[in-house]
Amino acid sequence: MDLNAIKTLHADMPRQGPGTADDVAWTVARLGLQGALRVVDAGCGPGADLKHLADLLPDATLTGIDAFPHLVAEAQARLGRRAQVVAGDMSQIEGPVDLIWCAGAVYFLGVTEALQAWRPALADGGVVAFSEPILPEGPREVAEDFWQAYPAITDMAGLTKRIESAGYTLIDSRDVQGRAPRWDSYFAPLETRVAALRPTADETLGALLDMTTREIDTWKRAPDQVFYKLCLVRPV
Repeated sequence: MDLNAIKTLHADMPRQGPGTADDVAWTVARLGLQGALRVVDAGCGPGADLKHLADLLPDATLTGIDAFPHLVAEAQARLGRRAQVVAGDMSQIEGPVDLIWCAGAVYFLGVTEALQAWRPALADGGVVAFSEPILPEGPREVAEDFWQAYPAITDMAGLTKRIESAGYTLIDSRDVQGRAPRWDSYFAPLETRVAALRPTADETLGALLDMTTREIDTWKRAPDQVFYKLCLVRPV
């Protein structure tokens, strides 16, 4: 897919994927995080979750990493001096780090591969919090249609195996499910952007808009089937 078309569609979007501040708050509370921690947001996008981490962890040192320079610029503008945001490979994190947060981006590396790459960067007692697409235990026809471009997707049992094969243990998990507000916070502004761009879109951008519309329409068919699992994991 054309990078310029992707940039046009997603520029200035509040999020690059589903989630809310509540997911970050649950993670911080569940892990009992506080104090002068070092936190890295891997694949930070425009910095929505990085901002929530900054609000909840006022004494932490925060770093955001993203592969796309325009998202790095958006995140840095959002965080100001509160965090350092850099363009780079999210598999290359310098430690020691107390928390690696990765919302909706770990699949670019693979769950096992990402966790193995990040392990040397974790401080003693360090934790990784990541969200990963997952198939539901019940009906999944719409989910399989929605995630057809991601053949590595599994159910929770398969995800747990990938975590354990990386040498980690699962502390806790929770659903980031397709119902509002988590996915509406992503899809609602994206759907508005698609409608605004449609009248003047060229062929390349139009193809991306068509693909995005199909994705949103598939999600609307059965939002309860489409979700990520937010996992908190620690090396064994």
